[in-house]
Amino acid sequence: MSSEARRVGGPLTTRPFLTLAAIFAVAAALILWRLVAGLGATTALSDAYPWGLWIAFDVVTGTALACGGYAMAILVYVLNKGRYHPMVRSAILTSALGYTIAGLSVVLDIGRPWLAWKIPLFFWKWNLHSALLEVALCIMSYMVVLWIELSPAFLERAAEGKGTIAGASRKILPILEKALIWIIALGMLLPTMHQSSLGSLMLLTGPKLHPLWQTPLLPLLFLVSCIAMGFAAVVFESALSSHLFRRRPETEMLAGLARAVIPVLGVFFVLRLADVAWRGQLARAFAFDRYALAFWVETALFVAGLAMLANRSRLRDLGHLFRTAMIIMLGGGLYRFNTYLVAYRPGDDVSYFPSVPEFTITLGLVALEILAYAVIVKSFPILSGAPRAAAER
Repeated sequence: MSSEARRVGGPLTTRPFLTLAAIFAVAAALILWRLVAGLGATTALSDAYPWGLWIAFDVVTGTALACGGYAMAILVYVLNKGRYHPMVRSAILTSALGYTIAGLSVVLDIGRPWLAWKIPLFFWKWNLHSALLEVALCIMSYMVVLWIELSPAFLERAAEGKGTIAGASRKILPILEKALIWIIALGMLLPTMHQSSLGSLMLLTGPKLHPLWQTPLLPLLFLVSCIAMGFAAVVFESALSSHLFRRRPETEMLAGLARAVIPVLGVFFVLRLADVAWRGQLARAFAFDRYALAFWVETALFVAGLAMLANRSRLRDLGHLFRTAMIIMLGGGLYRFNTYLVAYRPGDDVSYFPSVPEFTITLGLVALEILAYAVIVKSFPILSGAPRAAAER
């Protein structure tokens, strides 16, 4: 893959770049305010709703969308589909950025963020029965593992120059590449653990979670959904980046990835509906309330995604692949958002709607993620495929 990955190049401070930077600057000011004034002054969170937009979207949905690296590792290293290897590095980059943003969101969401460093270090105080501790440790560890997996791209760029750093990079690179197989194995274990534990966390809410979502299968549904969303995110990112950076799209590989989504999404969809029917909760889907509406919107997105994937004659159409991936990402994201916020019912007299700072900070973090992606792919060998003009010569 290393020989195929290339820097995109080009100017960094484009108009979209400056717009995104301005959005993040506003969010950064609000983050500073949140750290000084506290959660009560800046968010709509309460004792009844201790988790809001930052957890439901930035962490629970964001880490699933960032599972492209995990999904590609299963495909390439477990199922031995080596032809997809050129897409692994870009998938790892989106995973690393997504998990870093999720980690930052967790720090913002906890009451005393300046004590977060104690979580991995004060191991003698760990509650080994806590699903929340498992999620925290796995997300922290996976974030580090992802950046190590991506580090060959930085070392390859550094090795191009002269001097001490270039010499050290050339020595470290072969050692790191030999060790990567063990790091990748660890990188496959960690999301398996914490994605299922994200489902376990809501299992612990008992009757506070609406019966259409409350099920013993929550850990399995969260694990399967993150794999389908990860594949979809890789297709989405690759199709969009090839268009924006004018690079030749990897259409054959993207079509293959889309075909790989079909059994995963199909298993999730069958499990989801069969579980609701098996538990005798299907009648609640026709209750004409907001929960039934949320359930059917979520279900319609999955049906639409499967129907678009079934049209195999259009899987080599980049626009069709992009729209299909977006529908699957929306369906999976809504399932998780419903589970953590819409279907969560802590009481009849309490409600939650995110505050303006919560919305703005989330928007700013997304802007930061896009900015970091643009800087890294322009500066380091991440994306495979030649520029469109070169490919056409």
